[in-house]
Amino acid sequence: MNALVLIDSVVRQTTVLIAQLATSGGIRAPLAHLANQVFLELANELEAQGLSRKVSADMFGMALRAYIRKVRRLSEGQSEQGRTLWQTVLDFVKDSRLVTRDRILERFTRDGELEVSAVLRDLTDSGLVFCSGTGRSAVFRAATDEEVGQVSELASDSGLDELAWVLTYRHGPLSEEELAKHLRREPATAREALERLLASGRIQRAPSGQWTAQDFVIPLGSSVGWEAAVFDHLQAVVQTICQRLRQASFDSEPSHIVGGSTYSFDVWSGHPLEQEVRRQLAELRERLGQLRQQVDAHNRNHEPGPERARQQVITYVGQCVLDRDQETEEELERT
Repeated sequence: MNALVLIDSVVRQTTVLIAQLATSGGIRAPLAHLANQVFLELANELEAQGLSRKVSADMFGMALRAYIRKVRRLSEGQSEQGRTLWQTVLDFVKDSRLVTRDRILERFTRDGELEVSAVLRDLTDSGLVFCSGTGRSAVFRAATDEEVGQVSELASDSGLDELAWVLTYRHGPLSEEELAKHLRREPATAREALERLLASGRIQRAPSGQWTAQDFVIPLGSSVGWEAAVFDHLQAVVQTICQRLRQASFDSEPSHIVGGSTYSFDVWSGHPLEQEVRRQLAELRERLGQLRQQVDAHNRNHEPGPERARQQVITYVGQCVLDRDQETEEELERT
């Protein structure tokens, strides 16, 4: 039963992260496909771990035949992501330049007046659309790029190259088609990203024709590539936990090599150790950055022999600050 409690807690924390990502920077990312995606990827991972389809079906509380049909159906249609009403209405307003509420409701009559009105309200609250007037004769126009700033890039491919880079680094060697599948883009788009990455020296082409990357670094404070950095952070945490869980059964590696620790420090303004605690992330980044540079410098002039197994040691460092007094006040207000 402890595993069930842990699974429920992980799902809750994951939904918090997904909700934050889905609304980051003013976007409203489509989520309709999530339930099917989670089911299919769980099914695939259970099979990869050696479980039979009959056992997997039982874990989902399904009959074997229904389970197989669902896996087959979702596998055939997993590339269809669809578009949200929010995104479609925004694109319509952009294309129309100036458009009345009546015209918008007429265009999306099948979606319902309440639903469309709620989307328009959210778009105006987000600063992506401006409204003049009231009622059904109100006029809407999309904000310009200058007005929206970074939010105006929600439909662009900003950060796509960095995503292609980290996927190539973590999952490579990859073919162009495999990368396109990871990126959920057309092969032509993946090809263009690969060409840009190759020209900048961030990836290499293996003799097999597949793509590889020797490293992946997003400079601190970079204005692009945060999506790739989040993916890399999360994958490092998940891989560490999964490897540690496997070792709990097989004890294949010492615990000081694989694992993680969480340290919480309770400080306050004027605490004698406040600044030392706050500096931990910067100091750890500096030390690990210097160590990586030393390793890279050595590797440029030395290649391991065929008798030496190549290993990659991944260290993840994260830090956040929680305002406990503010959280307590918010809890009291909710009650």
